[in-house]
Amino acid sequence: MNRRTFLKGSLAASAALALPSLLTSCASTSRKARRPKPSERIQVGFVGFGTMAGDSLPNFLGQERVQVVAIADPVTEMTNYGYRGDRVGGRLVGQKRTEAYYSEHSQSGTYKGCRVYEDFRDMFESESLDAIVLSTPDHWHYPITALAAKRGIHIYGQKPISHSINQGKKMVEAVRKSGITFQTGSQQRSSAYFRIAAEFVRNGRLGKVERIEVGLPGGHQDYSLLASRNTPEPVPAGFNYDLWLGPAPERPYIPALSHVNWRHNFDYSGGLISDWGAHHLDIVQWALGLDVTGGPVAIENAVADLPAPDALYNTPPNYVFDVVYANGLRVNVSNRLPNGIRFFGENGKQIFVSRNELTMTPTELRKEKIQPGETRLYESNHHEKNFIECIYSGQEPVAPIEAGHRTITIAQLANIAIRLGKPGVQWDPATQTIPNDPKATALMDHPLRRKYSV
Repeated sequence: MNRRTFLKGSLAASAALALPSLLTSCASTSRKARRPKPSERIQVGFVGFGTMAGDSLPNFLGQERVQVVAIADPVTEMTNYGYRGDRVGGRLVGQKRTEAYYSEHSQSGTYKGCRVYEDFRDMFESESLDAIVLSTPDHWHYPITALAAKRGIHIYGQKPISHSINQGKKMVEAVRKSGITFQTGSQQRSSAYFRIAAEFVRNGRLGKVERIEVGLPGGHQDYSLLASRNTPEPVPAGFNYDLWLGPAPERPYIPALSHVNWRHNFDYSGGLISDWGAHHLDIVQWALGLDVTGGPVAIENAVADLPAPDALYNTPPNYVFDVVYANGLRVNVSNRLPNGIRFFGENGKQIFVSRNELTMTPTELRKEKIQPGETRLYESNHHEKNFIECIYSGQEPVAPIEAGHRTITIAQLANIAIRLGKPGVQWDPATQTIPNDPKATALMDHPLRRKYSV
């Protein structure tokens, strides 16, 4: 009897026991990270195929050294994905797009080599994966990272990398212990605008940085166009909803919380503070040279509109807070500021950077060049390609897991203060602890539902 036959029989015989035993099976299989030879292709599987995976798939398919071999998602095929609710997602969608691409680029004109799985753990067991693209909701990031790292599977992990500070700490430990390459999906690091802005700040082109402003989006935007369906409904056919919930608390299926709209609930994410904070606060940390080992010492002046804890969308739609560093530098973060990052230096010098803009004051500042002997930041022009190159070379990627963890810790600290109704919290970046505050310390973790615990 082969493993697939045994597994099928086991699931039919005892559904209540199958999932925990699968988790144990994955966890007990330990392998070292493998560095493929230059002549070998990297076998990649996608865990989750919705909005983000749909965006990143072409960036992997287009690399000659990559072969996308499998897609895992608890959804077979459903509508209302994307940031306008106009896309279709699920494992069959990923399979169709992958096989269509390889068919178009093959001599025969046909290709049927991308397999699909409802449960990513079955994919881990059945496939010889070198790497995965982790594109699930945030609450699944830690368990999947822990299991993939245990098996020596390299990870491209969409941001925010973790659902809580303690989960992020465990993820960093698991990645380093396994020796795998982990690229945080903070793709702004592979943008020339953000790299140039960070290099100018790092090399003193503004003089002393006096303060920083970070503008993030606000509100509870109805990305999926399902917000009006806010009461329990029967689970759609082809959707393993319990698996989608995974480590999150049990609750009836409510369409308003599915697809991208899950970002607005603390059971699955940290709202737009963590969603966009993972991008812009990452560039702040990079520019200050604190992205891997450092961080602030406090969150202060936190004020937010916070819905009731039992509201479907309970993350703050409006917020403002200060990130305070040991040298007294303050970063004011608010959804009322323009989306982007503004660095204020001496004598009126400024740099503003966003995805569509890089402006400097005075304008002559833009003509300056980084000179030999000055600090040059990691240059990557393609985030996914950089990940693949580092799997081969063993070098650090442009957005290593420590950087993703240190960045999202700031957003998580802000959410802790807001949820407790406090103006702020203290933080020790060396020990990664909140001193003398048991209530805030308790929110550094997010309990996992028992049968999906690691």
